[in-house]
Amino acid sequence: MQIDFANIEYLKKGNKRQQQAYALLTKLSIFEKLAVYNPILTGTIPIEIDLPQSDLDIICQCFNHKEFTKTLTNLYSGENDFKIQTDYCNGILSTIATFKTKQFKIEIFGQDCPTTKQNAYKHMLIEHKILNSKNNDFKREIIKLKKEGLKTEPAFAKLLGLVGNPYEELLKIEV
Repeated sequence: MQIDFANIEYLKKGNKRQQQAYALLTKLSIFEKLAVYNPILTGTIPIEIDLPQSDLDIICQCFNHKEFTKTLTNLYSGENDFKIQTDYCNGILSTIATFKTKQFKIEIFGQDCPTTKQNAYKHMLIEHKILNSKNNDFKREIIKLKKEGLKTEPAFAKLLGLVGNPYEELLKIEV
């Protein structure tokens, strides 16, 4: 099934957790407030392989990290456990803000790269296509490996027999 992940409307008709995510994101108006940064919800919740502690990962394109930091601080510094930092992630300058709500931890991640070109988005698309090409046993095994402590990409790499860096190897898959 093809989903437009750039528009969170698909969450409204999703599972209970996706509907909760939609309600929260709508209540906080995150996508409207960050629209200039082309936000996309990525990670495990959109593709239904999340665990109870999984967070909402929102990627953004920011051209100016100081301005992005100021925007995020102005919008979310009043939220529980708000933290923000700018550092290099895989050689790319990145700004990451996190905070907690009653239902979810939220991570907002910004790089000077179009959101559809960021690895988090590309990984999610590939994982979604793989999940759609496999049976439910594969999905259950991914979730089981995640419950055992593996991160998402290493769990996929293990089940697919990928060798090397799972984050890089997953990007090489043509689905």
